[in-house]
Amino acid sequence: LHVDMKSRPQESWTVGELAGRCGLTTHVLRVWEEMGLLTPARDAGGRRRYGSDDLTRVAVTIRNKAAGMSLEQIRVLLDADAPARHRVLEEHLADLDRRMAEMRLSREMTEHALRCRAHDILNCPRFKAHVDDLLG
Repeated sequence: LHVDMKSRPQESWTVGELAGRCGLTTHVLRVWEEMGLLTPARDAGGRRRYGSDDLTRVAVTIRNKAAGMSLEQIRVLLDADAPARHRVLEEHLADLDRRMAEMRLSREMTEHALRCRAHDILNCPRFKAHVDDLLG
């Protein structure tokens, strides 16, 4: 997902414009606002107006959701005064490390399966060795 970050200093967007710019629905932005992830300004008519800080918050939210963070964890991340901020970030780093290790093991197993000459990879002892830790 690509967020178009090019903007002029005083530029602002409606909820529809920001949603379109970020490849989201307006409903998603409204939910994120309800959760405290976004706090858009309001124009004279009470309509939401999103600025460059909001655009950055949306980009941070998109990136961290893709990395497995919950919206609640992202809310804490974006809240400079959150007392649990460091704990949440440390837990997320530990989760990322665990998932990256799992992905590395899966990649190694997939590479072996790609190169394996066995007709049935489940009968290949070297392939099965990739899951020995789970069968142990």
